[in-house]
Amino acid sequence: MLVLFTDTDTDITAQEANALGYQLISMPYSIDGETTYPYEDFEYFDAHAFYDRLRSGVLPTTSAISEERYRNYFEPVFASGNDILYVHFSRAMTATFEGMDRAVAELKQKYPERKFYEIDTKGITIVSYNIAKEIAALYRTGKTAEELLAWAKEEVDRFAIYFFADDLRFFKRSGRVSGIAGTMGTLLGIRPIIHMNSEGRMVSIGKEKGRAKAIDRLVSYVSELGEHVEDHLVIVGHSDAPEIADEVIAELQARFDGKLNIEKVVVNPTAGSHCGPDGVGVCFHAKHR
Repeated sequence: MLVLFTDTDTDITAQEANALGYQLISMPYSIDGETTYPYEDFEYFDAHAFYDRLRSGVLPTTSAISEERYRNYFEPVFASGNDILYVHFSRAMTATFEGMDRAVAELKQKYPERKFYEIDTKGITIVSYNIAKEIAALYRTGKTAEELLAWAKEEVDRFAIYFFADDLRFFKRSGRVSGIAGTMGTLLGIRPIIHMNSEGRMVSIGKEKGRAKAIDRLVSYVSELGEHVEDHLVIVGHSDAPEIADEVIAELQARFDGKLNIEKVVVNPTAGSHCGPDGVGVCFHAKHR
């Protein structure tokens, strides 16, 4: 039997993981020296309370999880005679998978008959969410691990994500976005437009002055790059900015004559620690990233 895993950086909650058939790995964040593991230290994510703390000036940090935690997640599955497929956020963004690789190598020595597969979504938050949901749906139709890997090889780079952030303090501190100017600021009303490239890295590809122009640019990307958009979920994600997300959804439906299947998702707290509050993005099936 194949057991599916994903992680909280894909925006999948514990409740959704259970419904989709995933076991969930918790990626931590820390505030004032206190480390929190989403859906292990709390049952439901209170997004408004979390992002309000960030608005008050709190700057969280994130960290890799240990080899031991990976072993604790995976060994019971191997010990039960099952194989693993882990659909995870981008390897290019973190060192945490080095610990995972060591844990898996050790477990495969102990359980040589077991197999471990992984699919790197080359993204985080809503792009990973969209891909993970598609994989779960394919798995339920009876697709094998090899078939899912083949699908991912063709399709992962066809899920594009574009987003903007309101407060650049968080990206500036994390250093995870290339091409972003530290002088851009909320006071000037400038919002960098960021996407995740085919290497799984966040790159600033331009900027817009004012929220309306930033929203229009996101919608334009869906129009220009979208491929079979109506046949796949469109995900609009936000970091406690539901009204802005609704504006994006309204613009998208107007542009596509109301034919899109759109889901609104809250950005998880670990990723939100880097993007900050009031950010909005869109993920869609595209010709390319």
